[in-house]
Amino acid sequence: MAKSTSIQKINEITRYGGECFLVDSTDLIYAESERLAKELNGYYMDQFTNAERATDWRGNNNIADSIFQQMKNEPHPVPSHLVMSAGTGGTSATLGRYIRYHQLDTELTVVDPEHSVFYDYFLTGNRTLTESRCGLIEGIGRPRVEPSFIAPVIDCMMRISDKESIATMLWLEKLIGRRVGASTGTNMMGVLKIAKKMHQKGQTGSIVTLLCDRGERYANSYYDKEWVAKYIGDISEQSLSVSDYLSTC
Repeated sequence: MAKSTSIQKINEITRYGGECFLVDSTDLIYAESERLAKELNGYYMDQFTNAERATDWRGNNNIADSIFQQMKNEPHPVPSHLVMSAGTGGTSATLGRYIRYHQLDTELTVVDPEHSVFYDYFLTGNRTLTESRCGLIEGIGRPRVEPSFIAPVIDCMMRISDKESIATMLWLEKLIGRRVGASTGTNMMGVLKIAKKMHQKGQTGSIVTLLCDRGERYANSYYDKEWVAKYIGDISEQSLSVSDYLSTC
């Protein structure tokens, strides 16, 4: 994993008996994983290639089916929108395939952070795109187009800035009383932007997204004001924007 990974994540892996091999940036993990597999006589699982085929989207044992089952008793049981970010691309592939397989009237929007190639690939179709800069939103966004990222099952994509992600994450902590990660902030900013558009058009419906991980893993980064000021910058304008979205919705 990249050296920029939060120390809490690294410690948790170690606590469960895992050993972490740290590389300078995320684009180096593939070659290092293959090298280690050969050196240790192990097996390289290559989740970034195989994630989209690890789940049967036609069955009832997947995240998409769980979402729609949980929504059955809601006022708008079939969501107007599902919003999801992409790491391997496996989750968005499952959601998009499930929607199409069951012919549901739901639009899948994938939100992408800065310094990730998924958004540009969605627009251009160029699978050779790469990004040399390391993204700051852990768990989502990639420096290359992963084989598991299936663009044809996605209806829309948005680019969300790092400042928007952090500002929304901090707002959500206050709203629900628990800490979440920055990737959840990315998801929620996508939700707020869609909700604003729906409100302006006089549309009603439900919007569903996921809380990706616990915020306790980022006490030394996203929840540290000095770290945010140094690596993300001033987020006061984006914090006001979150309030603006809420006031118009």
